[in-house]
Amino acid sequence: MPATSEPGDGTPTTSVSGVAGDGALPEELTAAIEAILMVAERPIEPRLLAQLVEASVDAVEATCAALDEDYRAQGRGFILARVAGGYRYQSHPAKAPYVERFVLEGQTTRLSAAALETLAIVAYKQPISRAQVASIRGVSVDAVMRTLNHRGYIAEVSRDPGPGQAVLYGTTSVFLERMNIDSILDLPDLGDFVPAPEVVEALEHGLRFDAADAPAPVDAEPTEVSADEEGTDDDGAVVLDLTDSTLAAQDSTLAAQDSTLAAQDSTLAAQDSTLREQE
Repeated sequence: MPATSEPGDGTPTTSVSGVAGDGALPEELTAAIEAILMVAERPIEPRLLAQLVEASVDAVEATCAALDEDYRAQGRGFILARVAGGYRYQSHPAKAPYVERFVLEGQTTRLSAAALETLAIVAYKQPISRAQVASIRGVSVDAVMRTLNHRGYIAEVSRDPGPGQAVLYGTTSVFLERMNIDSILDLPDLGDFVPAPEVVEALEHGLRFDAADAPAPVDAEPTEVSADEEGTDDDGAVVLDLTDSTLAAQDSTLAAQDSTLAAQDSTLAAQDSTLREQE
């Protein structure tokens, strides 16, 4: 904890480094901020904290910064972080493996790849309508948008002034908390995820079809035609006489049909004899 001292009037005070103009802050201010943040379910904005502890916003922010610095210096398992525009207690990033081990002991529900993709589009393109998200993804996003809205990651922020007045969506403070950022401006730049020009060129070269690299077509072997199958048309060109082969194929087909019918007759005869024996 920050070091305490005894001023002339005997009131204990907490010395907070980095506070301009305040010098020493009362120990009650530090304890009050710790107590409020300990029971808060959401990050508390500095302005609200200042109203609750009856201090200036600058004094609250300086106290929170000093507390976080003190926690880190002591090697505590938690820190006082500023996320989603406010302050909250959270586990130290260095202790993430232990926290993950604890969390993974139970059942956890994770967002699907489609939900993460949709959430990223809303985060970077907000405010954006459902139809615009579907246009970017190329598929229907109704179910995914409902899931994200139900979990509190996105919400209706406004309406499009154009025809139809479509509902426009944006991210919420819950999204900022999960991403551990203070505002949307802290999101990574999309340019960091774009491949370098030489990588794009290499990919395009790999996908480009080069006719010179294509395998040469295999010439079909000429079919030998017997003299009996050859003939000539009215112009004197050689043609094939396929009448005999066609008739032979038809005869084979008819013979197969006859054998099938004969087999069916045998089956029917066997069934008749069985019925007679039963009678």
